[in-house]
Amino acid sequence: MRNYWSLLPAVLVIVGLILVYAVPTIVNPQWTSSIMALFRSTALPADATPEETRRAAGVLGPQQLRSRRMLAISLVVGALAIIGFNVSLNREAVGCYKAARAFGAIDGPDIKDPCYEMIYGTFLGDGTGTAQEKSPQPLQYYQLVKGKRPKYLKWIQNAPKYDEANLLVPAGGKCVSDLRVEQSDTEIKIYLDSDVPCPPDSNISLTPIKLKKPLGDRKIVTVGGKEMTAVNPDLDSWFTVLKKLATGG
Repeated sequence: MRNYWSLLPAVLVIVGLILVYAVPTIVNPQWTSSIMALFRSTALPADATPEETRRAAGVLGPQQLRSRRMLAISLVVGALAIIGFNVSLNREAVGCYKAARAFGAIDGPDIKDPCYEMIYGTFLGDGTGTAQEKSPQPLQYYQLVKGKRPKYLKWIQNAPKYDEANLLVPAGGKCVSDLRVEQSDTEIKIYLDSDVPCPPDSNISLTPIKLKKPLGDRKIVTVGGKEMTAVNPDLDSWFTVLKKLATGG
């Protein structure tokens, strides 16, 4: 997985340099102007005007004070935006990775861009159809969508729309076309219409299933009537991410 945290030291150095200038300038722009004037090496001409003398000493007028303060505030906002962007990239990448792993994905080449390659909405098949094989293969996981839509769906390609799915069924990318979902009054049966098990895969395809009626007390089962495992992966909250960043957790 791409580690955007590796950019953080450089980001913090940049932000630190910005703040060293911006914070004193916000408090009093004259301070930084006077300090910077100390490092000027050009000598004033003997016939310098009072205005040129003030400028050389770093003395600012009312308009310059306002503009310097506004610039400093803009720099602080920009610094916070840089940090927020870096944290956001990591939050999304880690969230997509955790979701894919929760659904059974293994580590592989797709881990580099988990939101784009490791987990995505189904491109082929929708779970409809009848069984053709005599020995269908079981599936283990599902995610029930109720209340808030899982946030990781916002970042994956071909994400299921909220009103399309009551149920998300994950399958390996190589096997998703064999997915079958049978809805009855007593249960929902989910399996792969294949006579061989789905091999371990580093990417997961999520198929959205619209229930014909509310789930109620119906069980979600696979081959042999075995109950499937409900999982509920999602992105960490911003508070959790910042806490981990601050504590190294």
